[in-house]
Order: sequence, then C-alpha cells, then structure tokens
Amino acid sequence: MPANINRVVLVGNLTRDPELRHTGGGTPVCSLRIAVNSRRKDPATGEWADKPNYFDVSVFGNQAESCNQYLAKGRPVAIDGRLEWREWEAQDGTKRQAVEIVADNVQFLGGRDSSAGEGNQFVPAGVTAGSEADFAASPADDDIPF
Repeated sequence: MPANINRVVLVGNLTRDPELRHTGGGTPVCSLRIAVNSRRKDPATGEWADKPNYFDVSVFGNQAESCNQYLAKGRPVAIDGRLEWREWEAQDGTKRQAVEIVADNVQFLGGRDSSAGEGNQFVPAGVTAGSEADFAASPADDDIPF
C-alpha cells in the first residue's frame, strides 16, 4: 500500500494580528494568516516580481496561546503542519468549504519587536514573558564526550 504524506512547511509574514478563541471543550485555537512570496518573471516586461500567496493557519493548545501572546502583524514565522479540508453550512444555508493549514509547530522568527525582514533571531514558543532562555553550557555538559 502506498504511503500517504500530508506535510506543509511555509516561511512567511503574518498579514494580521493573531485571533484566539476556544473550542466547546476549552481548547485554545489561534487563527493566523500568513503571506508567502513566490518570485516570478513577468512575461510582458521580463522583470522579476514577488507574488504573494496567502494561507490560513490554525494552531491548537499551549502553542496557540503563545502565538496570541507573542506574535503580531508583520512578524515572520515558520509553519510546519498539514493541510486539512473542512466543510460547513453557512447561516444562509449554503454549503461552504475551505482548505487550511493545521500547524504542528510554529517558530517565531526575528526579535520580539521586529517587523518583516528584520533579524533572524529564533524565539522559542515555550519562552514566557520576562524569562530568558539560557543556552549557555552548564557544568554537566563537561561530561559529554563530544
């Protein structure tokens, strides 16, 4: 039987501030919208230009709360997730459909106050306000043989 693979990896910028809501069971869900540019050559002019593609992303659980707290419009992010198709009935009775990305992992790129294109500092999703991640070697690291 052939393998099924549903994996999406995108790096882009948020087009709006995150929106946090909760499911009926209380699970946090954060909605993001990101723009990812594709570089294309205009056949008429021969000039290269960026064409934006827009994607809706849903993030669940603790990571959703971190996204809501630390992300803002213009912030660069890396998304690793899967495509999910859903359909529902609108209030006017019409059937609606959408394909969205359900994020398994969201990496915050750039500094906390950076806007699109500035910096490349990675801010882990688990870092809380006022805390500093200590990546310096600890004394126990001296025992590691490599």
